[in-house]
Amino acid sequence: MTIRVLLVDDCNLFRLGLNALISAQADCSVVAQVSSGREAVHASLEVNPDVVVMDIVLAGFNVLCVVSQIKRHQPHVKVIVLTALRTEDHVRGALRAGADGYVLKDASVDELLMALRSVTKGMNYLSPDVSQHVVRRYLHPERSDTMASRLEILTRRERSILQLVAEGRTNRGAAEFLSLSPKTVEKHRAALMRKLGLRNAAELTLAAVELGLIKSPFSMPRPLELMAEGGAAPSP
Repeated sequence: MTIRVLLVDDCNLFRLGLNALISAQADCSVVAQVSSGREAVHASLEVNPDVVVMDIVLAGFNVLCVVSQIKRHQPHVKVIVLTALRTEDHVRGALRAGADGYVLKDASVDELLMALRSVTKGMNYLSPDVSQHVVRRYLHPERSDTMASRLEILTRRERSILQLVAEGRTNRGAAEFLSLSPKTVEKHRAALMRKLGLRNAAELTLAAVELGLIKSPFSMPRPLELMAEGGAAPSP
């Protein structure tokens, strides 16, 4: 049996390298590769892969929503989250969304292949570091944060808006991306800032970085670049 894989990652070089490594295996075949969450859902429906391998952070998308959509429309398709993020929030969120595996990007090629083969056999796979994290939390619940997860207190829409605004989009830009009105975005933005105790745009960006919703604040457009595109610098 050949394992048919759909790759989803917004880093072209990483995705192409992963494609080459997986395709070199006799029992694996990359049937499609895309760079965004929206493309992932469409591509999965089109090529009907055995496994989708995707990062948990893709520009402009709450990837957990993408995982949920794929599993809802194609429950037979396995999903492996391949990411550099190893916090309990992200692991728990991915598993709740329906992910069958969670592999760290610093894993070996052999480990990723083991994950691919495991999930296609109906098993779940967690990277060893992630497994130890989960076990420690189970054995020592008194050490975990007693407050609700900062991610879990946000709605999916609020998470998406937090990510988009932190990436440098204006309220209007986020509204256009999500097909919402600017007023609706402003309402959600005010709500998420209140829930997280944030006071300005700088704190909002830092929160998004800490929660793993954006990869790096240095990749965001600067206010002058946004204004050159016809927008305005994000208001505090």
